[in-house]
Amino acid sequence: MSAQIGVTGLAVMGANLARNLARNGYTVALHNRSIEKTDTLLEKHGGDGEFIRTETLQELVDSLEKPRRVLIMVKAGKPVDSVIDQLTPLLEPGDIVIDGGNSHYEDTRRREAALSQQDLHFVGVGVSGGEEGALLGPSIMPGGSRESYDSLGPMLEKISAKFNGEPCCRWIGTDGAGHFVKMVHNGIEYADMQVIGEAFDLLRSGAGIEPAEQAKIFTDWNSGTLSSFLIEITAEVLGHIDGRTGKPFVDVVVDSAGQKGTGRWTVVSALELGSPTSGIAESVFARALSSQKDQRMPAQEMLQGHEATVELPESFVEDVRLALYASKLVSYAQGIDMLTAAAKEYGWDLKLDEIASLWRAGCIIRAELLDDIMKAYAVADERPANLLLAPAFTEAIAGAVPAWRRVVSTAVQLGIPVPVFSASLAYYDGLRRPRLPAALTQGLRDLFGAHTYNRVDTEGTFHTLWGEDKSEIEAVDTH
Repeated sequence: MSAQIGVTGLAVMGANLARNLARNGYTVALHNRSIEKTDTLLEKHGGDGEFIRTETLQELVDSLEKPRRVLIMVKAGKPVDSVIDQLTPLLEPGDIVIDGGNSHYEDTRRREAALSQQDLHFVGVGVSGGEEGALLGPSIMPGGSRESYDSLGPMLEKISAKFNGEPCCRWIGTDGAGHFVKMVHNGIEYADMQVIGEAFDLLRSGAGIEPAEQAKIFTDWNSGTLSSFLIEITAEVLGHIDGRTGKPFVDVVVDSAGQKGTGRWTVVSALELGSPTSGIAESVFARALSSQKDQRMPAQEMLQGHEATVELPESFVEDVRLALYASKLVSYAQGIDMLTAAAKEYGWDLKLDEIASLWRAGCIIRAELLDDIMKAYAVADERPANLLLAPAFTEAIAGAVPAWRRVVSTAVQLGIPVPVFSASLAYYDGLRRPRLPAALTQGLRDLFGAHTYNRVDTEGTFHTLWGEDKSEIEAVDTH
């Protein structure tokens, strides 16, 4: 019996993807460095479909039909390189090596280039949806060669989540495109969770609304324009009562949030691309600040806030909803702008409407507004320069701006930190302002470093002789 695909690395994600493949009719060869994990999977879930047990990579390769497809599901970084180094000498030209972990896209680009020299296909696959998604149908974002997708794509589409019958899986682009898009997805996810947390804090610390009542509010919000997986599960978490103490679950959880790196990668990559992702960046920094308990504990006693007493309007809950929606839109706008910048930098033909379609089911940021995002980018000649400039969103965010400003202003007066609400509003204002203070920045740069500047009234590049008579000269292009 030959297997159509092999999976090496049978921790939870690898095991669940293997089971998903088997449930969908594929024969799956299993391999793990520790054979006990292979046997445990077969003992518990061998009835999910056809599996082939292997103990070595050679046995795994020998069990596969050609072209061979091997899915690597090990920890990102050096472990992936280690498996590749052991695996590739056993393969033949035309075989496909797939990395389904959260690898950095630059590593994927490097690996794809190296394996192509050996006539092997390397496919970096972004997989979103967590453990449950891996088993029941994730959102899948594959990169690599188009030829490799012709062989692998139908399999990935079959095991992916479905939205109205359409698979949430499409070929993204060459080399590291799939892992890049997954990274940006995670960056948006960071911002989305942070603005939800800021909304919770405003309603609790500002309006005094307890978690159980907030659970009802978020449930109500989930029936409107904010409808999304994260809003849905926020209601569930806020409504949960701790079994040990009888207190709201959120009150017994340490307020220190961890991170695995994809949000940080998004911000670093955005800086390298010159793409402003201020909301996403603030969400990453907010997690970092939350984890600095050794600084936060003494600060609670030593740092004064001088908070004002603010009489909240009856519309405060609705104001928070509108501010949350507007900030959420900004996180998507910043992520999509980053995809556009990366497409230019790396020569990827990223289809933004298709990417948005992949996020409608199976993944963490699935939300109702993705349908409107798809429509905004569906027609090539009508694609907006920025998501916020799409007519549907321009109108929606205009209606939210007064509430957005009230919420940020109230938060500042109350001493409640809302880094993503405020950074997102600043981004919005930065986009719409006719003049920004960057003109002064350019003047300063020219004075201390002769970095030159452009003028609004004539073409060319200029420099002022600041240390002499302050006359202006036209700068010579040395490039």
